[in-house]
Amino acid sequence: MGAGIAQVAAASGYDVVMRDVEERFLTSGFSRIERSLQRSVERGTLDDATAKMIRDRIHGTLDVAAAAKADLIIEAVPEDPELKKSVLRETDTLAGPHTVFASNTSSIGIGELAAATRRPDRFVGMHFFNPVPVMKLVEVVRGKDTSQETVQLALEVCARMGKTAVEVHDFPGFVSNRVLMPMINEAILALQEGVATREAIDTVLKLGANHPMGPLELADFIGLDTCQNIMEVLQKGFRSDKYAPAPLLRRMVSEGKLGKKAGHGFYEYA
Repeated sequence: MGAGIAQVAAASGYDVVMRDVEERFLTSGFSRIERSLQRSVERGTLDDATAKMIRDRIHGTLDVAAAAKADLIIEAVPEDPELKKSVLRETDTLAGPHTVFASNTSSIGIGELAAATRRPDRFVGMHFFNPVPVMKLVEVVRGKDTSQETVQLALEVCARMGKTAVEVHDFPGFVSNRVLMPMINEAILALQEGVATREAIDTVLKLGANHPMGPLELADFIGLDTCQNIMEVLQKGFRSDKYAPAPLLRRMVSEGKLGKKAGHGFYEYA
């Protein structure tokens, strides 16, 4: 997600610092950006000069202090509350007082994350969707203490990026994952109980609800570990076992069958 956000920001004219914790992660991120730009060149939606200009606006670093000099910091680390808080806490001590923080979290409370910083009024959710260069939606999440100026800045950045921003309030899962993840979890329960095959379940939603991708295939693309994490956030946040991750989902995650990124989930990938 971080690489996709960096690409879209750079394509919108922003100078971008993309920070990660190891050189191999930076290399992987830049490789994804370059492949995405090359596909756009091949489709004729970008020329070579523009693609190079976008790539040149993105500067990689392992130094958190370099990233902290930004006017807007978008955190996009894995969906682990404690990891996010650690990164935000460290960056907050280095960033200037004017810097606005945004989290790309897909489910964790903005107020909870903002509390790891000294700037809850300048903290907002900006939930992008994957793949970021393709998907138009951004959920802009207003925390309890988020100022109107901070929300407005996030909306303006989204507009400059060519995104459709939808403002939502700070509830577990926001809108997208509060609706989407229980559907995916229910599809996994249906498979677990033998209601239908994986192909049949996906076909029912594709043809019956006009979804471009069935829920089990979508879970593979999201990552089954991410699906489990989000369900756990919903379960804890709403204090309701109706959001408990399906036993089959837990088992597959424990076995390392995480979906497309692992080569195996509900389907197999080369």
